[in-house]
Amino acid sequence: MLKEIRPAISLFLLLTLVTGVIYPLAVTGISQALMPFQANGSLIIRNGKPIGSSLIGQNFSDPKYFWGRPSATSPMPYNGIASAGSNLGPTNPAQIDAVSARVKALKDADPGNDLPIPVDLVTASASGLDPEISPAAALYQISRITKARNIDKAKLEQLVDEHTKGRQFGFLGEPRVNVLELNLALDSIR
Repeated sequence: MLKEIRPAISLFLLLTLVTGVIYPLAVTGISQALMPFQANGSLIIRNGKPIGSSLIGQNFSDPKYFWGRPSATSPMPYNGIASAGSNLGPTNPAQIDAVSARVKALKDADPGNDLPIPVDLVTASASGLDPEISPAAALYQISRITKARNIDKAKLEQLVDEHTKGRQFGFLGEPRVNVLELNLALDSIR
């Protein structure tokens, strides 16, 4: 019986060493050497402290900031541990109620805004952590922010334009704006 167990234990220890130690160290070392910003979580640092990641949305609700896409994670929005969508279909009464409440909140926050509300401001993403919104969603919010901050509308439009990223490789995805990066730039305007 020892004859059969010894090779199994040896193989187990060898595979544990290769897949549990050597491979993770090699991947970590390569990623740290080639792309340290991404390997460390794409953290945005201000005054020596991390304030967020460019990959995970944050909950902005103050009228003087751009708001991100709604999050369906629980027990709180943008909970990285509980990344998940709501899995509610477009005809589900709970989804209809949630979207209606979000539309009402947007209209209450900026009653004079007659622009069509972009869909990404009222529907959650599949992960619940989406850090980006469409340029249309950012432009929709300019009216509210100009009133809250007393900033020129053209200045905010230029800020959104400067922070709009195009399609990846010129053809993948849609143009997008990172909400945290945009709000940090907004705070730097005096």
